[in-house]
Parts: sequence; C-alpha cells; structure tokens
Amino acid sequence: MVQTPLKPITLEEFLKLPETEPASEYIDGRIIQKPMPQGEHSTLQTELAPAINLVVKPKKIARAFCELRCTFGGRSIVPDISVFLWDRIPRKENGGVANIFSIAPDWTIEILSPEQSQTKVTKNILHCLKHGTEMGWLIDPEEQSVFVFHQNHPTTFYDEPGALLPVPEFASSFSLTVEGLFNWLLE
Repeated sequence: MVQTPLKPITLEEFLKLPETEPASEYIDGRIIQKPMPQGEHSTLQTELAPAINLVVKPKKIARAFCELRCTFGGRSIVPDISVFLWDRIPRKENGGVANIFSIAPDWTIEILSPEQSQTKVTKNILHCLKHGTEMGWLIDPEEQSVFVFHQNHPTTFYDEPGALLPVPEFASSFSLTVEGLFNWLLE
C-alpha cells in the first residue's frame, strides 16, 4: 500500500514518524507500507532466521535479524531477514546492539507475500547490492522457488527440490536445499 503525504516528505522526516504495523518503507521519496505477513511468509521467516543464527551466531561470524529497519543510500527499508557480519553490527557504547542500522546488510532475504510486488522487492534487493550487500534471496512460497542475487554474478534461480541454495562466503557452513526450505511449510 502506498501512502502519499499531502506534501513531499524527506527521509529525515520519514524517520521521525511513528512506526507502522506492518512496517512502512521509504523508497524514492514515497512511503510504502509492506503487506501484513501471512502464514507461509511468517513460517519461513520464523524458521529461516534462527536456522542461520544457529550456524553463524555462536562463532560470532554474523547474526540474522527479522524485520530490521536499514537506512542507507537514500532509502529506509525493512527486509524480512537481514544478516550482518558480526563486526559490522552497529553497537552501543556498552557493546549491545544499537537501535539504528544505517548500513546495508551483508545478506538480505525477502519472502514474497501474495499481494506483494515482486518488482518492488527485487528493486530493494538490487538497492542493497548496489550498497555493498554480498547476496540477496527472493523466496517465492507459492512457486516454491528462490531467486539468488549476487553482487558480481548473474542472478540464479532455484526450484529443483534437491538444489543446494548458495549462501554468502561468510555463511558457508550453513546448508539448505530448496526442499529443506519449503518443507518448513509442511511441519
């Protein structure tokens, strides 16, 4: 849903607005509210982030965050899952995780909702890649497929059940097949 203010709004003004539920994003001067996650989307997000964290977090390699606002390159977006290398996670003085992330994630993961524009989500992934993200996934539950966007390689597509999904180099110990991903919808 696009929310059009009466007058143009700046990114700084947008960031002062109260958060919405579901989250709103600031893209190309417009405020766009994300659709409310439904069952398939919520299931995949709820399973995937902890599965990634189980592999990368104990060794302080990286950390996956759900629905984290990331503001960079003139946009403020809320990927379904953002993965940041451990030493790039913004921190408070006491070492705790900061509230504001003004950098692109190292790995961005989007899960398509039925009424969501694949083009809009793809543009967000490409924006992330332009600003240093190593890899982006676009998961389509209805098609049971995953588009994998790379910073310096052509986009690849995975829909064969046994296909191993590529991951960023820093997450090389994380292994997941297309079938493994979508089997979470059957549990």
